[in-house]
Amino acid sequence: MTHLAMVVFGAPDDIFGSFGLWAFLSVGAVALFAVFLPITTWLEARRKDREAFYKAETLRRVTESSPDGAKASIEYLREVNRMAQHKTIEGLKIGGLTMTGIGIGVVALLWVLAGHAVAVCGLIPLLMGLAMLCYVYFLAAPVETL
Repeated sequence: MTHLAMVVFGAPDDIFGSFGLWAFLSVGAVALFAVFLPITTWLEARRKDREAFYKAETLRRVTESSPDGAKASIEYLREVNRMAQHKTIEGLKIGGLTMTGIGIGVVALLWVLAGHAVAVCGLIPLLMGLAMLCYVYFLAAPVETL
């Protein structure tokens, strides 16, 4: 692998010339997986935790402020739940259409390049997309309307 990278970058073919590229790629891989990804994951978890805390604190204050605050808080939570359910259903629709399109494209491409026996492999994403669409339109619970 290192030899291929050295040929691409035009470095000499001896062992000492390839060590620099090997060291550079190794340090880059370690930096990516040991430093960057854990920090971004930790920051995302911290942001979500902070958002949940502020949301809960706001709901608590609204609930305690007036007698109608509890009703408003419950309605707010129902609306948030309805919006999350709607977002999930719409995501499944888009994913199903995308997978169906990919499946049709793979079937057509493999049919032309390798024949009908290999083109059957394109049925995998096609059927996955159709399964997602069938779930959305026939099996999923309808989104609550208020």
